[in-house]
Amino acid sequence: MNILIIGGAGTFTRHLIDRLDKEGHRIFVLTGDPKGEHKYRKVFETYYFAYDNVCIKDVMKSIRPDVVLFMGAYDRGFLWKEEEETAVSYTSGLTNLLMAFGALERGRFVYLSSEIVFQRQYPQEIEEGEPYAAYTRRAEAVAMGERLCLDYAEISNADTVVLRLDHMYEIPENTREAESLCARMCIEALETGEIVVQPELQVALLYVSDAVEFVYRIMVAKEHQKKLYQVSARDCLSQPVIAKLIRKELGKDINIVEDPEKQIIGNTLSDRSYDEEFGIRIIHRPETVLPQLARHIKRHASVFCRVERRQTGLLERWRRMSKGLLPILLPFLENLICFIPFFMLNNRAVGSEYFQNLDFYLLYVLLFAIVHGQQQATFSCLLAVAGYSFRQMYQRSGFDVMLDYNTYVWIAQLLILGLVIGYMRDQLRANKEEQLHEVDYLTKQIDDIAEINVSNVKVKEILSDQIINQNDSFGKLYEITSSLDQYEPEEVLFYAAEVLSRLMGSKDVAIYTVANRSFARLFSFTSQKAHCLGNSINYVEMTDIYDRLKEKKVYINKNMDERYPLMANAIYSEDEMQLILMVWGIPWERMTLGQANMLTVIGYLIQNAVLRANRYMLALERERYIENTRILEEEAFRSLVRAYMNARQKELTECALILVEQGELSQKEISDQLSGMMRQSDYLGRMEDEGIYALLANTNSKAAEMVCMRFREAGFACQIQEDIMV
Repeated sequence: MNILIIGGAGTFTRHLIDRLDKEGHRIFVLTGDPKGEHKYRKVFETYYFAYDNVCIKDVMKSIRPDVVLFMGAYDRGFLWKEEEETAVSYTSGLTNLLMAFGALERGRFVYLSSEIVFQRQYPQEIEEGEPYAAYTRRAEAVAMGERLCLDYAEISNADTVVLRLDHMYEIPENTREAESLCARMCIEALETGEIVVQPELQVALLYVSDAVEFVYRIMVAKEHQKKLYQVSARDCLSQPVIAKLIRKELGKDINIVEDPEKQIIGNTLSDRSYDEEFGIRIIHRPETVLPQLARHIKRHASVFCRVERRQTGLLERWRRMSKGLLPILLPFLENLICFIPFFMLNNRAVGSEYFQNLDFYLLYVLLFAIVHGQQQATFSCLLAVAGYSFRQMYQRSGFDVMLDYNTYVWIAQLLILGLVIGYMRDQLRANKEEQLHEVDYLTKQIDDIAEINVSNVKVKEILSDQIINQNDSFGKLYEITSSLDQYEPEEVLFYAAEVLSRLMGSKDVAIYTVANRSFARLFSFTSQKAHCLGNSINYVEMTDIYDRLKEKKVYINKNMDERYPLMANAIYSEDEMQLILMVWGIPWERMTLGQANMLTVIGYLIQNAVLRANRYMLALERERYIENTRILEEEAFRSLVRAYMNARQKELTECALILVEQGELSQKEISDQLSGMMRQSDYLGRMEDEGIYALLANTNSKAAEMVCMRFREAGFACQIQEDIMV
C-alpha cells in the first residue's frame, strides 16, 4: 500500500517507518520541518511543506495514498512554546489536510490523539464517549482535531479513524521528545535530586513499540466498526513504584517525596472496543524499559537537564572539577614524574667512564617531544635546564654557570632538537586529525549516497516488478488469449472466463451470451460472486450498464453500486451484441481508464477466438445434426457434453444431463416436442443408442428436476444422469 505519514521527525515516526518497511509498504512522509533537516532511508519520498500550504492537495493526488497517518498529538514538528499561535497552525493545517484527503475519495485517514484531552481526575476508566476535559491550549487543539476528523467523517462519509494512545512513552532523542511522565520524572530527579510523586496516582504506561503495532493494525484493517478507539497498556503502576524504578538507575541519593497536593493527571483509558475488534497484547513492560530510559537520560544529562543541577558535597564538587582538569594536568604530572629518574641517571653518569658522554636530558626531552609534542617538549626543556644548572652548581657558583659558553650551546641544542621534533609531532597529529575529519566527511557522503541508492533501488524494484508482472502488455495479452485456440470449439467460451480472470487480476468473472435484444444467459463464471446476477438477466433494464455497452464503451461502476459488476464490456459481431463480459473484485485504484482500455483489448482478442469457433460450428452444422431435427449426432453431442462436464468440474459453469426414453416416437417428433420445452441454450443429442439426451446449460440439480417434471407431464419417461462416461 501507499502510506503517507504526516508529522515531524522523531522516535515514534522512525519506529512506524521501520514497521511499515518490514511489511513492504511504500512510505511517503510529509513534514513541516525545514528541508533536509531529517532524512529517512526507508522512505520512498519526503515532502517539506507546511500543512496549510495550498500544494498539499497536489501532493495527495500525486501519492494517492491508501492510508494517511497524521501524528497529531505526537507530531514533534509543533513545539508549543507559543501555544496560541501553534494551536491555530495545528487546527488550520489539519483542516487543509482533511480537505485534500477528501478530494481523493479513497483511502483511510488515521488521527493519533492521547490522554491529554482528559485533564481532570476520573473515578474509573475513561470510555470513548466521555466529554472532553481539555484546559490547556495544546489539549484543546488535540481535542478539536479529534472533533474535526469525526465530524468530517459524518459529513463526507470518509473513512476516518481517531486513535487515542494512553500515556505513551519512549526513549527520547532530544528535549522535544522528553514529554512523557517517565521522562519528566527522570529529568526532575537529575535537576533537583528528588522526585515528587502523588501516592494515589495510577497510570498505564504504553511503550512506543507496542503503540506502533496497535497503530499498524488500524492502518491495514480491511474494515472497522467504529470511528474512535482507545489503546491502553491496562496494567497500571503507581507513581511511587515508577519513581523507585528510576531511582534504582539514577542513584540512591535521589529522594522520593510524596506530595498528595501535586496535580498530575494520570487517568486510564478504556480499550475494550479496540480489544474486541483487533486484540491487545503488550510486549514491553515498564519494569524492563524504565531502567533503560533512566540510564539513557542519565548518560545524556547535559542534553535533557535544562536548569542548574543541585549542589553536592565538597568531594562531589572536587570530583566534577577534576574530571575536566585531569586530562590537561596529566601530561605535566607525567613529565615531572619522569624527570626524577632522568635527573638521577644524569647525576650518576657524570664522571663515569662509559656514560659520561651520554646526555640523558637530551633523551628525556626527545622522549616527551615524540610522545606529547611541542608543548611538553618545551616544559621538559625547562626542567632539563633546571636539573643541569642544579648539577653544575655542585662544583661551581651559579654565576660561573651562567657565564659558561658551553651552557648556552647545550641549551640551544636541547631546544632546537626538542622543539623541532615536537613541532613535527604536532604536525603529524594535526594531519591525522584532518584525515579523520575528512574520513568523517566522506563517511557522511557515503551515507547520503547510500540513502540515495536505497531510494533508487526501491524505484528500480518497483519498475522491475511492473515490467516482470506486466499483464497489460500487448505481447502478453496476445500470448494468453491465443491459448484459447488449443481448445475445442465447444470449450472456448468456458476457458475464455479463465483467461479474462487471469488478465484482469480478478477471481470473479462471468460471461453472458445474448439470447435476444433483451435477455442474456449466463454461460460461464469463475466464482459464486460472479454468479450473483443469476442465470438470466434483462440487460436492457440495467440502464447504467446498457447505456455504456450500446455505445461500445466499457462500463465502470464508479458509484460502487452493489447491484452491478465493477466493470463490464460487450463483444459485438456485425453490430449485434453477442457476449457480455462482467468483472467483480477489482481494487478501487485499478478501476481506471487504462484498465478499461485493457478490458476492451481483451474483449477483441477473445472475440476472435469465439467467432472462429462459432464459424467452425456453423460450417459443420449440417453434419452435426440429424437430418430435419435439432438432435445432435453422437460424436458432436459427446464432444459438447465432454466440454460442459469438464467446465463443471473446474467450477466454470453448471449443467445437467437428462436421459429421455424415445419410446415409439420418431426422432423428428421427439425433437419437435422437446425443443419447445427447452431454452435456446440447451441441446438435444444421442449417445450409444440408449435414447435421447437433453443437455441443460447453467442448470443445477434442482432446476433439472423441474425440467424432468415438465418432460414427464408431456408423456416422456426421463431421469437425470449424474455420472456419465464421455
